[in-house]
Amino acid sequence: MPFFGLAVAVLLFFSSPTSSCTEQERSSLINFIDGLVPGGNGGLNVSWVNGTDCCKWEGIVCSTDEVVTYVLLASKGLKGVISPSLGNLAGLLHLNLSHNSLGGSLPTELLFSRSIVVLDVSFNRLTGHLQELQSANPGLPLQVLNVSSNLFTEKFPSTAWEAMKNLVALNASNNSFTGQIPSYICINAPSFAMLDLGYNQFRGNIPPGLGSCSTLKVLKAGHNDLSGALPDKLFNATSLEELSLPNNALQGALDGSLLVKLSSLAVLNLGSTGLSGKIPDSIGQLRKLEELHLDNNNMSGELPSALDNCTNLTYITLRNNSFTGDLSKINFTVLDLRIADFSMNLFNGTIPESIYSCSNLMALRLAYNSFHGQFSPSIGNLRSLTFLSLTNNSFTNLTNTLQMLKGCKNLTTLLIGTNFKDETIPQDETINGFENLQVLTIDACPLVGEIPFWISKLRKLMMIDLSCNQLTGPVPSWISGLHFLFFLDISRNRLTGSIPTALMKMPMLLSENNAAKLDTRFLELPVFWTPSRQYRSIIAFPKVLNLGNNNFTGAISPEIGQLKMLDYLNLSSNGLTGEIPQQICNLTNLQMLDLSDNQLTGAIPSALSDLHFLSGFDVSNNQLEGPVPSGGQFHTFSNSSYSGNPKLCGPILSLNCTSTATDQTSTSRWRNKRFGLVIGIISGGLTALGLLACFLIAKLVYDDHTESLVLLQRRY
Repeated sequence: MPFFGLAVAVLLFFSSPTSSCTEQERSSLINFIDGLVPGGNGGLNVSWVNGTDCCKWEGIVCSTDEVVTYVLLASKGLKGVISPSLGNLAGLLHLNLSHNSLGGSLPTELLFSRSIVVLDVSFNRLTGHLQELQSANPGLPLQVLNVSSNLFTEKFPSTAWEAMKNLVALNASNNSFTGQIPSYICINAPSFAMLDLGYNQFRGNIPPGLGSCSTLKVLKAGHNDLSGALPDKLFNATSLEELSLPNNALQGALDGSLLVKLSSLAVLNLGSTGLSGKIPDSIGQLRKLEELHLDNNNMSGELPSALDNCTNLTYITLRNNSFTGDLSKINFTVLDLRIADFSMNLFNGTIPESIYSCSNLMALRLAYNSFHGQFSPSIGNLRSLTFLSLTNNSFTNLTNTLQMLKGCKNLTTLLIGTNFKDETIPQDETINGFENLQVLTIDACPLVGEIPFWISKLRKLMMIDLSCNQLTGPVPSWISGLHFLFFLDISRNRLTGSIPTALMKMPMLLSENNAAKLDTRFLELPVFWTPSRQYRSIIAFPKVLNLGNNNFTGAISPEIGQLKMLDYLNLSSNGLTGEIPQQICNLTNLQMLDLSDNQLTGAIPSALSDLHFLSGFDVSNNQLEGPVPSGGQFHTFSNSSYSGNPKLCGPILSLNCTSTATDQTSTSRWRNKRFGLVIGIISGGLTALGLLACFLIAKLVYDDHTESLVLLQRRY
């Protein structure tokens, strides 16, 4: 009986009605969903049914006493405006509407709420400016405010800073805020720890007042219009763990005596800020430093040997400065580098042996320096290496280099052009092991020999650049067997033969379905195809077929029209003949077409005007004739695109095709008349000659007949 009584009591407890959210809360939430556009409620209408307990609605969390405390609706596909009614939720602590498509303004009822502690409306389309606080407030509870990645403009409201005394973190990055960075934020909010104002339009100097932020751990204000020197007082913020100010217009040098104050610093990013001077020796005292970004500045001098005291350093980029000296001054054996970029400097000497001990090194860029010599066999120890750029140095012995590098099984990107001067490209079939290689450039060496067969084994290869060498022979037919290849540059060589049909069967250039198979992961480092042009992912590269400046002959195959994914086609400066095939008009993605300096004949296909992405076009120095296509992109191309084809006509060439045709017709008529006259004269002459001949023959016959009659008369 006692057990039965207990069971009944439990059943009655769970079956009895419980309290639910209030009518005001339910009404406030319904008003919010009503403010969304039709079809833009992310399916919330399924569970958000008026009259039901809103504590059970999707994205709603209530406290134990049935008060709505959390509204979590991130990434729901919401469209419309944010209703101020959410400000009526008196117990709301956390509101997350991030990663949607919400527009309009941010209601002041939310920004200056008396309950909200965390407000996240990042990654939406909110516009306008943040409103000023209209009435005095002893202090708002807001601790975390994230309004990043929206369309906000103008200055931050000063009254907001004064009221947000509990603020700990503010992310306003990726908007269009203007004015100066507020200098009094830390005075009003003593617990302030994180400030991200990157990717805005803030101007002026970095406020020295930020140095009074005793608890500030993260300061990010990159990609603005900040100017002046780093204020000395900024280094009083000794709790800083990340100082990131890239892409501004700062001045001056790093003061080593101030830098050491930031002993907790893990990330120092001052790239593209205009800094000058040397890296101070005191940087070695930043024992917690993990990332050092000083790229694209005006810095110079040798690297301090104390840099190897930063034993936690995993990422260093000094790209595009004027650093000098020998890297062997740094003892890399004590560093645990993952990514190292020393490119575009004045470093010299050989590659330090100690760098090969960085077994976790994934990306190494040494391009555009004055390194020389050969690689050590120890380079094979870089088992984690996926990205290696050695372009524009004076390295030698390509064959040995490839034999050593094949031990780096994870290598996906190998950029080694403008080295190995006048060597022969190895044909050795024992060069293998690059089974993960996606990008290979061995350009501008200039190498001799033929395109080697070992490249056919690189089954994951997506990009090849062998341009600006002295390679000979035909393009091998196995090229179409590289099923992921979409970028082929073999221009400026001495290749011969016809353009093989194998090139018309490159799977990645045939259809979008094939292109979708490409690995979209980010590269360990950006690929700099030129010093100023970078690509951060493989799919960012254009689809390229560049065969220009060779000795190819024959006609352009109509099968070229199959390469519908092609962005860039260059067949210039060869010995190609025949007409431009009509099928080339099927290349609707084409952005650049260069057929110049060949021996092509016939007309320019008029349907080329339908290639709406075409921004570069050159058919100069051929034997083309007829009208130049009009409309579309063709009104943007200059006369030089058609020069060297005297039989072309059209408005762009100031040569009227109609008058030309009329002139040709008149000329044809005169030629016909002249031809008829000549024929008439010849016919008349022949007729006269015929009559004369007939007369002579008749006379001979008559004379012969007369003579015969006389003889007969004499005989009888």
